[in-house]
Amino acid sequence: MRFILHLEAAVDGEPVTGRPGTTEQSLAIHAWLQSQQRSQQASFHGLTKAIVHTPLVADNVSDPYSARERPPDWVLQLYFSELDLLETSCRDDGAVAGLLAHISQITKRRYKWTQQTMAARSFRVPEANPGLTGDKAGAHCTFLVAYPGPAEDLHLWLRHYIDHHPPIMIRFPNIREAEIFTRVDSPNTLGVECVDLMQRNKVVFDSPAALNDALSSEIRHEMREDGKRFPPYSGGSSHYAMESVARLY
Repeated sequence: MRFILHLEAAVDGEPVTGRPGTTEQSLAIHAWLQSQQRSQQASFHGLTKAIVHTPLVADNVSDPYSARERPPDWVLQLYFSELDLLETSCRDDGAVAGLLAHISQITKRRYKWTQQTMAARSFRVPEANPGLTGDKAGAHCTFLVAYPGPAEDLHLWLRHYIDHHPPIMIRFPNIREAEIFTRVDSPNTLGVECVDLMQRNKVVFDSPAALNDALSSEIRHEMREDGKRFPPYSGGSSHYAMESVARLY
């Protein structure tokens, strides 16, 4: 079991016109993280992987079962080997605070961030692509899904979802990764608003075209039918297509 800090940002103040983040900025964020790791100036101890997500152009991806929604301007997923190491990085003067300040510095914008500590469950896919996280790996495409909740019985809801949805999900054509994230209570003095979504998940593809093929496949219809069998819950769900740059640490 791994743990992630899931961070989302919207511009604080003036709206963003065009695409808010770029691949070059994502790479610059990873370069900063790597410099921190080498210098030991920030307590990112236990960081094993980081993914920087920025929105895709809206017309690039179409899902037959979800309306287009305004995505976050940034999504960061920071993976840690141990929960206590994640929590150390989330102190008010710690490593993550420095990272968020750096993002504002390189983009010259102020952001309103939210955060959630979660447990990460990975599922084996037929065509995994280990090259997605190499030092020279380019951008790939991630479909982020969130279920705010609540469910009438959260434990029953999670049991059903984890037992029944991934076996369908991993059959998407050309899927490269599949993960489910469930919430974890954690002490945190980062000074960023904490949210309490009951679950998130993601599926990863090489490109927007590959994601479009998956969303128009029979597997997407099967997932929709399985969703009708979920135990009772409210809050709906959100779906965002993002460009993603991942690195191992």
